[in-house]
Amino acid sequence: MLVEGSLALAAATGGAVVQAAGTDAWNAVRGGIARVLGRGEEAGERRELERLDRTSAVLEAAAEGEAEQVRAAQAAVWQSRLELLLEELPEEQQQQVAAELQALIDQAAAAAQGQPVHNDFRGSTFEKSAVQGSGTQHNTFN
Repeated sequence: MLVEGSLALAAATGGAVVQAAGTDAWNAVRGGIARVLGRGEEAGERRELERLDRTSAVLEAAAEGEAEQVRAAQAAVWQSRLELLLEELPEEQQQQVAAELQALIDQAAAAAQGQPVHNDFRGSTFEKSAVQGSGTQHNTFN
């Protein structure tokens, strides 16, 4: 039986998986979740990476009107997977995994706060142009 803190951690991590999908943090969060759930087994990590890729694809394909519902469902899927893992681990391993999961949550949250805007100006011509804004801006001119 998991304690309330572990349940909350699993829920927050499920949300972080969904939050990170499609952002610059995705590869790091994806890899971290796969390592945690794969528990050091290469085949297990590959299976988790495939599951995470399916989650990302489902989130990306969600229609505008159902996006929030799909996000909630996917977060619940990952929450359940993490709850099962934590439940199976001895207490000292639970603490180690909890620290790893918290680091992934923090990474996803940091990416969400500072998520960059990407502008792609392929085939464009500019004369006497000005860009105004604040923060860091990355423009791609091809």
